[in-house]
Amino acid sequence: MLDFFAIFSKGGIVLWCFQGAGVSESFAGPVNALIRSVILQERTGNSSFTHNALSLKYKLDNEFELVFVVGFQKILTLTYVDKFIDDVQLHFRDRYKNELGQKGALKFLVNHFEFEDDFSRLLRHFYCFIVDSKSPKPQKPKKKENRVWEMGGTSSKDLDYSETNSNGSYSSQGQDNEAPAEPVRRKGFGGMFGMLKGLVGSKTLTQQDMEPILEKMKDHLIAKNVAADIASQLCDSVAKKLEGKVMGTFTTVASTVKQALQESLVQILQPKRRVDILRDVLEARAQRKPFVITFCGVNGVGKSTNLAKISYWLIENGFTVLIAACDTFRAGAVEQLRTHQRRLNSLHPPEQHGGHPVVQLFEKGYGKDAAGIAMEAIAYARNQCFDVVLVDTAGRMQDNAPLMTALAKLIAVNTPDLVLFVGEALVGNEAVDQLVKFNQALADHSMSDHPRLIDGIVLTKFDTIDDKVGAAISMTYITGQPIVFVGTGQTYSDLRSLNARAVVNALMKA
Repeated sequence: MLDFFAIFSKGGIVLWCFQGAGVSESFAGPVNALIRSVILQERTGNSSFTHNALSLKYKLDNEFELVFVVGFQKILTLTYVDKFIDDVQLHFRDRYKNELGQKGALKFLVNHFEFEDDFSRLLRHFYCFIVDSKSPKPQKPKKKENRVWEMGGTSSKDLDYSETNSNGSYSSQGQDNEAPAEPVRRKGFGGMFGMLKGLVGSKTLTQQDMEPILEKMKDHLIAKNVAADIASQLCDSVAKKLEGKVMGTFTTVASTVKQALQESLVQILQPKRRVDILRDVLEARAQRKPFVITFCGVNGVGKSTNLAKISYWLIENGFTVLIAACDTFRAGAVEQLRTHQRRLNSLHPPEQHGGHPVVQLFEKGYGKDAAGIAMEAIAYARNQCFDVVLVDTAGRMQDNAPLMTALAKLIAVNTPDLVLFVGEALVGNEAVDQLVKFNQALADHSMSDHPRLIDGIVLTKFDTIDDKVGAAISMTYITGQPIVFVGTGQTYSDLRSLNARAVVNALMKA
């Protein structure tokens, strides 16, 4: 019924694992997907994850830096698996608390965690529990009979243990006419040392400790333009990350939560995959083919302008650029790109580059098939040895089915190396909604079983939002894709890579 159960450290060391009978596929794939898509991306607010045909349930043990994962076929409805994973965690912790309490990551390598017998016992109990829960319940008897206890007695006196404590001595707690027992005295340091021990590194964080602080943090994030549901998910993820963790020396709950939230936000903004355009262009040049970037987005967000900025950045780094004018709908779109081409060539005159213009425009006018123009432009760039092709597309609303189908066709036919969504930082969470629906529309209108979606984001007008930078967090969190560039002004040089820590500092500023 269970495909696998794995216990591993947050550093990736597998301590113990179980694989179900008849299961041939390794659990490495689903677990690696969980690590990449959930744990590393700070999305641990939800304890469930789906990978292909498997459902995964996981639990974080923050005190010992462990992850417990169980996998089963998602067609099964195992309502008691949460309790099972809790039981396994408690038994594993109790059995190996001395080994887990050692300092450093070497403890996971030098110790042996033999957990088969304990797990088998828990698993049998789990299966019996499922069977019992599915069995029909017996009807309630009409006549109540005297209960017979396993320890042998039938009278209430035989069952009265109220006077005996766990040490075998007698207690007088149930007798009102006797004085209470002397408190047990423990050896140890008192006075100031005892007070310091209560302050230094002895507080274990609970959900109740963090709840009021996280509520304030959530309101703060929403005020900084983070989408409300994403702010809630982030705070839930931080709570799961910290619950059960022992606080550091002289730290407050508020500072601990704030630091964890900052780390989570930085992790979200750092891409889960490498996006190094300059390196990728060099690799494409070595293979004698152009590197193709397609720009898409809604109307009026600055696609053509930021395409020109990226052209300038590529030229400054020594590459030649072909701009493909595939916006065949908007009047003036081709003329706008031609103006940018002239300005860029005036900044980098052909005489400085062996008589060859560093940027050219490939256009076929209006009313033509955009996918066909892009294909011709890529072929022309290959023949003329251009390093990069930048494909400008028509602005379109995400609910315009004919235009979304045309864009999906352009991407499917020409297979660009990078698909960039251009959105405005100024509109805040409206850009998030655009991005989500845009990505979904690309998937819906693609004819492929594995549709090509958004690879990265260009966030325009970033200089106009002061410290309300929450849209950057929301867009990255919702897609898992990085913000490749941010536009910071009106000139060609006003283009920056995203500084994750600077954005987070602005976001956390009061």
